[in-house]
Amino acid sequence: MSVLSIFVDESGDFGDYEKHSPYYIVSLIIHNQDDDISSEVKRLDQELQLLGYKPDYVIHTAPLIRREEENRFESPNKRRAVFTKLFYFVIRSPIQFKTFVFEKRKFENIYKLEAAIARALSSFIRANLDYFQSFENIILYYDNGQHELSRILNTIFATELSSYEIRKVLPKDYKLFQAADLICTLRLLELKCEQGQLTKSEELIFHSVRRLKKDFIKPIRKKEIDLK
Repeated sequence: MSVLSIFVDESGDFGDYEKHSPYYIVSLIIHNQDDDISSEVKRLDQELQLLGYKPDYVIHTAPLIRREEENRFESPNKRRAVFTKLFYFVIRSPIQFKTFVFEKRKFENIYKLEAAIARALSSFIRANLDYFQSFENIILYYDNGQHELSRILNTIFATELSSYEIRKVLPKDYKLFQAADLICTLRLLELKCEQGQLTKSEELIFHSVRRLKKDFIKPIRKKEIDLK
């Protein structure tokens, strides 16, 4: 059976526009399960263990950059190394991604934002319906982190596709879910670069806007899905 996996993660929230949280970002990692990634998963696990992390370590890129949670005692070089290992896992793996960005200040309330997200996802699926329908099954993976997004995903996929299933994911179980987190973070960093708003924590990890663009943002664009 041909199966397409779609891993979903988000950055931001459905609250009112705030200067520190101006965007809502949704990223989809798209993976044809016929394309084996087990060797890349194994390689990433081995690289992280060499850095001193346990096999069930989960890379959360935003806390990693900000030196939060379990990363609070790690040096900038080590945190950059972890970020880079996950980045190259994405680069090497036979996967693609699609990201949607919504400027929260453009929406009067949460309902308008939800409607915009639903329209964007629906339009993307409809524009590429032949591709999605070429698979016998589509599995949507999400951690149900935000019930508004979970509701939108269920509604749109049920409406637009004849066959799909949704599974609640635990980040520790799927490197591709961690990859979706990385894609959200990189898109947010790209937006902040455009506006000259990198924080000191971000500059400490990525050194400069030029290096961030050269080392991470430009290369990751090659993985962006070429569907409509």
